[in-house]
Amino acid sequence: MGKEIEQAKRVLRIESEAILSLIPRLNQAFTSAVKILFDCPGRAVLTGMGKSGFVANKIAATLASTGTPAFFMHPAEGIHGDLGMVVKGDVVIAISNSGETDEIINLLPAIKRLGVQLISLVGNLNSTLARMSDVSLDVSVAEEACPLGLAPTASTTAALAMGDALAAVLLEQRGFKEEDFALFHPGGSIGRRLLVRVRDLMHKDQEVPTTKEDALMKDAILEITSKKLGVTSIVDDREALVGILTDGDLRRALERGGNILAHPVSQYMTRNPKVIGEEELAAKALQLMETYAITSLLILDDQRRVKGIIHMHDILKAGVV
Repeated sequence: MGKEIEQAKRVLRIESEAILSLIPRLNQAFTSAVKILFDCPGRAVLTGMGKSGFVANKIAATLASTGTPAFFMHPAEGIHGDLGMVVKGDVVIAISNSGETDEIINLLPAIKRLGVQLISLVGNLNSTLARMSDVSLDVSVAEEACPLGLAPTASTTAALAMGDALAAVLLEQRGFKEEDFALFHPGGSIGRRLLVRVRDLMHKDQEVPTTKEDALMKDAILEITSKKLGVTSIVDDREALVGILTDGDLRRALERGGNILAHPVSQYMTRNPKVIGEEELAAKALQLMETYAITSLLILDDQRRVKGIIHMHDILKAGVV
C-alpha cells in the first residue's frame, strides 16, 4: 500500500479520535449551552477567526436550517461596526482553539455591555475567552492531523462536530420535523423530497385509466394504450376499485396462450393493488414502488373510488429522488 494511503489513514484516524474524545466531555456545560440556545428569544450569532470562522459559518448555517435562527459575524468586522447586528436577547457563540484570538477578545467587552450571553468552543478552558464565557465547551484535541502540527485540522473537525451536536439536540428539543426542514429548503432535491406530495403529481379525472370489471380484455388493452400509463384500474358498478391490470399482467396472460381478447378482464387482473393517500409525500410513493417492484399507485377516495393515479415516471420527472 502506498505512502499516500498510509498518510491519509493517519489523518483520518487522528480526526476521528478527536471527535470520539469529545464524548466523555459532554457534561453540564453542554446541557447549559443547549438551554441557553433553546430559551434564546433572539438569534445565535456565531463568530470565529480564520479556519474557526469557516467552522462558525457552517454551524450557523446548520442551526438556521434546523430551527434555531443564526448567522455568522466576522470578529474583525464586528469591532468595526458589525457588532451592531447583535441585539439584546441574542446569544454569541465564539470559536477559538487557543481562546486568545485577538479579534474575538477585543469583542468581549462590547458583548458584555450588550448583556448577551456568551458560549465558547475552545481548546483551552483556562483561556481568556473561556473565563469570560457564560458557558465554555472543551473542544481541545491531543494533536493536529497536519504533519507539521500547525494547520488547524483535528481542532476544527472537533469544533464542527460539537456544533453539529448542539444543532441536533436543539432540533429534537424543538420538535423540528421534516416538514419544517423542507420549509427552509424549498429548492433542490431536499425540498422536492420533503414538499412534493402525491396530489401534486397524480393524474386525475379523464387522465385516470379505468375499466369495468365485466369488460373484455380488448377494452382494457385499449384503455391502457390510450392513457399511456401502462395500467388500468378495474372498478365495479359503483366505481369502487376491485383490481388493476398492468402491462405485466397482460404479458403473463399472453404467455399462457389462447385468445385473451374475448375473455373478461377480471380473469387476468391483480386484486388488492397497492394504493396511497394523496397527502402522502411523493418520496414515499416512490419508496413503495421500489419496494414492491411496481410502477404505479392508485389514489382512492373514502368510498374506494379511484381518484387518481401516480406513475414512477411522474416522480422521477419531478426530481423527487
